[in-house]
Amino acid sequence: MVSFGYYCSCLTNSRMNQDLEVRQANALTNARYEYTETQANIFLVLLSKLRKDSPDDVYQISVTELERLTNKNLNYKQLRESTEGMMSRVHKIKTHHNGKEVLRQLVLFKRIDYILGTGTIELEFNEYATPYLFDLKDNFTSFQVQAALSLPSKHAKRIYQICSQWKDKGQTKKVSILELKTTLCLVDDKGNEEYTIFAMFRKKVLDVAVKQVNERTDLRIGYQVEKVGRAFQNIVFTVQSQIPATTVAFDLVPDAAPALTVSHQVENAGRLLAQLGIITPDLVTQILGSPAHVAACNKFAHDIKTGKVKAKSSLSGLLLTVLGFKKPANGPLFDANSIK
Repeated sequence: MVSFGYYCSCLTNSRMNQDLEVRQANALTNARYEYTETQANIFLVLLSKLRKDSPDDVYQISVTELERLTNKNLNYKQLRESTEGMMSRVHKIKTHHNGKEVLRQLVLFKRIDYILGTGTIELEFNEYATPYLFDLKDNFTSFQVQAALSLPSKHAKRIYQICSQWKDKGQTKKVSILELKTTLCLVDDKGNEEYTIFAMFRKKVLDVAVKQVNERTDLRIGYQVEKVGRAFQNIVFTVQSQIPATTVAFDLVPDAAPALTVSHQVENAGRLLAQLGIITPDLVTQILGSPAHVAACNKFAHDIKTGKVKAKSSLSGLLLTVLGFKKPANGPLFDANSIK
């Protein structure tokens, strides 16, 4: 269980902090359900709006809001079709009821209304879903909604949330590869699996998710697989915190000044690399060629300027560690109060 970060009720004036953390019950984090990328993004934005003691509230999300927070173009038809699908999605949750272990089949929403002519949806939660989302006191997962929104793979979004549950432990519990596939809805009710060859599962799901999570979120993850006989049987994810690359502007309000253009972001990142003495041509090209690395460089520069990051050793070494080009040295890289 992760116990830091308060709920979204601390937000004021419709302003969202870029490091905003949301909470959901571990049972929901580990539930079996399948959302498309758009459906997952709708649910993540909805999580950011929840108010701790208001499970009966009606919540609204608009197309323009989703576009602003995800940097993706949407249309009204997509929104309608996505929410229609969410109404039929069943979350399969292992829980206890009346002293017995049960597999609960849960639909989260009581209703979802599409308000014609506005590009807005209005949602109410099913009363049986509210214990998994509101007033959580223990056994919950907290994660950064901005980071989850930035992940383009639906499997990366789920794996990021699962790893977030264990970020204060250093690694997830060991589960069978079949169980992970089941959680990711890569196994149907008849037991038919996608990616039956492990090499394809590794290439299409695991490696894609690890790369995206490491480049775009506050976590650096890896995985270890265990063979039983000649077959890969079990998997464990390793989990570490890192300084995230800022990719979604949750701290912007609608009237805020426009963000830097891509060219200016690259230019600023290049200037930082030069100032820190990172001048190897191939390395510079690789860093500036990655939007995630460029975003991380600009965040790093801002955090240095504001005093949020202070390296005990060289700043260049710290930046290269954050970007994944250098392994952490023995001992802490940050002062005790360097990350606030």
